[in-house]
Amino acid sequence: MKQLLLSALLAATLAHAADEGPLDALPYTPGLDVKAMDRSANPCNDLYRFACGAWSKANPIPSDQSRWSVYAKMANENQRYLWGVLNKLGDTGTERSASQAKLGDYFASCMNEGAVQTAGLKGLQPLLDRIDALADKRALPALLAELQLAAGNERLFFGFGSGQDFADATRQIAFASAGGLGLPDRDYYLKRDARTLKIRNAYEAHVAQVFTLLGDSPAGARAAARSVLATEAVLARASLSKVDQRDPYKTFHVVDARGLQALTPGFDWAAFGAALGVAPDLARYNVTEPAFLKAFNARLQAMSLDDVKRYLRWQLASSLAPALDDRLVQANFDFYGHTLNGTPQLSPRWKRCVQLVDVQLGEALGQEFVARNLTPELKAATVQMTDEIEAAMARSIDSLAWMSAETRARAHEKLKAIVNKVGYPERWRDYTAFAVQRGDFFGNVVRGNVFEARRRLAKIGQPLDRGEWNMTPQTVNAYYDAQMNDINFPAGVLQAPLYDPKMDEAPNYGNTGGTIGHELTHGFDDEGRQFDAQGNLKNWWTKKDGREFEKRAACVVGQYATYTVVDDIKINSKLTLGEDLADLGGLILAWEAWKAHMQGRVSESKDGLTPEQRFFVGFAQWACADARPEAQRVHAKIDPHSPPEWRINGVVANMPEFEKAFACKPGSRLVKPAGQHCKVW
Repeated sequence: MKQLLLSALLAATLAHAADEGPLDALPYTPGLDVKAMDRSANPCNDLYRFACGAWSKANPIPSDQSRWSVYAKMANENQRYLWGVLNKLGDTGTERSASQAKLGDYFASCMNEGAVQTAGLKGLQPLLDRIDALADKRALPALLAELQLAAGNERLFFGFGSGQDFADATRQIAFASAGGLGLPDRDYYLKRDARTLKIRNAYEAHVAQVFTLLGDSPAGARAAARSVLATEAVLARASLSKVDQRDPYKTFHVVDARGLQALTPGFDWAAFGAALGVAPDLARYNVTEPAFLKAFNARLQAMSLDDVKRYLRWQLASSLAPALDDRLVQANFDFYGHTLNGTPQLSPRWKRCVQLVDVQLGEALGQEFVARNLTPELKAATVQMTDEIEAAMARSIDSLAWMSAETRARAHEKLKAIVNKVGYPERWRDYTAFAVQRGDFFGNVVRGNVFEARRRLAKIGQPLDRGEWNMTPQTVNAYYDAQMNDINFPAGVLQAPLYDPKMDEAPNYGNTGGTIGHELTHGFDDEGRQFDAQGNLKNWWTKKDGREFEKRAACVVGQYATYTVVDDIKINSKLTLGEDLADLGGLILAWEAWKAHMQGRVSESKDGLTPEQRFFVGFAQWACADARPEAQRVHAKIDPHSPPEWRINGVVANMPEFEKAFACKPGSRLVKPAGQHCKVW
């Protein structure tokens, strides 16, 4: 998982209305919302419309958003709730712990818009001065290290940090990765269709605008923008596609310090590492894309010193724009939010400030959220459901006629080794080293970036902390980590309507159960299956079983490739394969777990729906959503998830249980002929 870029905050998918205010408690929405349904739709032709057809009318996309969904609405409600918490913690007259004072002071400094406007570019200027003072490319490594720490992302030429060794997941080694782009995907630089050219021209104009805001003349700004795009285009051409990045074997290339240096003769890695505080002679580096580093080296040699300075100034200013005055904030939004994603309006300042606290002090904020919103009973119920779904997975593994006994034993070994993390980490992150000053918003952001970057760099050569989380507890999401071999369900995703303790079991198993099954299946999807029980990149499949898996996965690839995203753009089903497999496998597991859970118990029809129908409607309603066409086009390029409609209809079209639940007739759009259903797990 990648750290959230500060510039991405300006295009975040969370809502705003002019009359919104802080919340004292999270609002309640039922786990199966009959008001969201369109019962005039035939579920056998379109379950998504049947379950969600009235949702968009009642939940229009807010003016500061490019997309809107059940998840985004919940995340917005969490934000409004945390806004109220942070407002109170920002009051210096109240009793606060050290952690609460840090949260409150950070939020107060962010909300002091007058001070931010008065400061203008003063906080950024010392870094710009150091760029201007660069007298020789040989001094670039030390300067680049300083700028990467301050920016907190991989926008400056490449990324450098720590990660688990693919060959030995207990080791943490240095990673050098591709980066350096201001657009979200390499295709924006490589394709020449009219729509892509329009975006690229708007991007060049945006880059030029930022240079004028930094003080360049209009002519100088245009020349600088052309220079930046020329460099980014070279880096883009050398970058792997999003599909290739999903293949761990294509992103695992171990070298020692000498081998790393050989890739870039013109860039001194020892000087770069020393400036970061990393030992200069490490034995293992994972260079995720060696061809990229070679292209970076060649481009660096071809660039004039002025071109290097222009590139650094642009990437630094763009990365830190959310911490600067309104001119930079608005310019950044105008391109990334409006032009690229179609969002009409910038999010209000309170929301951007809550997001920044979540990024930079997330686990401290998480303690405040968890203490108020995650009961022991809720956690225990989630753990029980997870255990039941894992038991269903064990039964599924045993039932696979195409899998050999050898591979089956390894699959069981991996399943038993999966660690389930529910709610929040057992040990909270220590933010003592992060110095927050109430009157210094820009400084707080930079110090937060440096704190996080140094925390990650300090892992290199250290034992793995298997208790660490990569999401904050208040996040409305969940994930599986192939190298940790764990599934993670933050407290934020265990709230109604996603998990509703007031609701009957059927929709809860369809919704939260499907999510648990989804994350579990990721351990056995086309990417996850390549890692063993310990999280090592290791082939534990026989050749025949591997071919059998690929044949079944190809069924899903072929199915989803027929679905349209927007305009004439089809789903890139090789990019979405892992998520599509997890959606399908997850719901099958949730169904089996629900049926086992209900043995000996009475299920009742409600709201005109049988228990089986409630299971499928509960599943579908997590995905109720809408998106602007611009955002759909962007996500078609970069998002490994299929659009919501197909994450529902594409799954149930492969489940005879769905056909039976709704008494679907042959010929219905979601009914496949016998023998044509896709199924892996």
